[in-house]
Amino acid sequence: MKHAITDNRYRTGYILVTTLFFMWGLSYGLLDVLNKHFQDALHISKAQSGLLQAAYFGAYFIIALPAGMFISKKGYKAGIITGLSLYAIGALLFVPASSAMTFPFFLFALFVLACGLGFLETAANPYSSALGAPETAETRLNLSQSFNGFGQFCGPLIGGLFFFEGASTEQSGAQNSAVTITYVAIAIVVVLLIILFARTRLPDLRDAENLLDQKNASSNQRSLTSHREFIGGVVTQFFYVAAQVGVGAFFINLTLETWNGFEAKDASFLLSIGLLAFMIGRFVSTGIMTRIPASRLLAIYGMINVVLCGMVMTALPGVASVAAIGIFFFMSIMFPTIFAMGVKNLGSKTKIGSSFMIMAIVGGAVMPYFMGKIADGHHTALSYGLPLVCFIIVAVYAALYDRLSRKSA
Repeated sequence: MKHAITDNRYRTGYILVTTLFFMWGLSYGLLDVLNKHFQDALHISKAQSGLLQAAYFGAYFIIALPAGMFISKKGYKAGIITGLSLYAIGALLFVPASSAMTFPFFLFALFVLACGLGFLETAANPYSSALGAPETAETRLNLSQSFNGFGQFCGPLIGGLFFFEGASTEQSGAQNSAVTITYVAIAIVVVLLIILFARTRLPDLRDAENLLDQKNASSNQRSLTSHREFIGGVVTQFFYVAAQVGVGAFFINLTLETWNGFEAKDASFLLSIGLLAFMIGRFVSTGIMTRIPASRLLAIYGMINVVLCGMVMTALPGVASVAAIGIFFFMSIMFPTIFAMGVKNLGSKTKIGSSFMIMAIVGGAVMPYFMGKIADGHHTALSYGLPLVCFIIVAVYAALYDRLSRKSA
């Protein structure tokens, strides 16, 4: 931590901001478990359950630009407190949603919650990297993101322990109570974080950033659309997030359909192993990037995941689920790498470019529905053909990145 935070003034703020990465990772980890839980508890189809991701990631698309403008005007601290407040409200909405037991109410609760997460992601990523010396910005952000991976790992563990306890009416009621209690507990933690952030003096970095923007403005007067590597990055990010969300959303269904003897709780724990592989992949791959250019490594990982998706589609017992776990490992660097490659040359337009990158997360709102339709009509394993196409797009973007950058120069 000493090497990541060189100024003691920033240390408390950095620690608090890093907790946010864990909190939205936890929320995302729980989402994939809720997908299967609501199929059982509310008797909805796989395609309908995909609407959970549509509400969740659709909120990111809607909130990204407003959040960016709000943070530019009011500051990072105000943006973080606003995001946490929406997070808490969305979590508490699970109480009336559980009483009503209607799927649209749960969708609304998740939408409000995800609006808060959209605020947090828009604020926390640049703020974490800015809390210290510029030369160690990547170290700080990678450390913060590792806690995001830990939160994603914990989510399915919690969901597996409490959300799948049987199929009878009484047990179904107990499952819904467990969901409600879990989200109320999350709301309590979030309220405590709001109090901590409100009482902590955090550095307002807007003046320094505005000076940097003015300095960079003269060096880059071109429009965003003239940067082909940026346009390609936004498109690729859309398809990558679609693939990531789809792979996780139907992992439990895939395991139950292809691996005899597994129950939903067991499959949820197996999903945690996949997310652990995702976290480990981030650490390992960051080290590999010191020797291999990021674009080349991204292309290699994209093609490996194309092969792994093909293995999932065979629906072989055990093999399909293990291949899906492998996909998580090789997805680990894709979001931050595509993000960094896309905005790398934008100069003073980096902020607005970053907002469009966050908006591209809406890909995660689209994919689960179409994968669910294929799974309902055929087999869940076959639906992994859609992520396969997405990973081809990732690999092609990475392979063409240098050419796109030269054309934009």
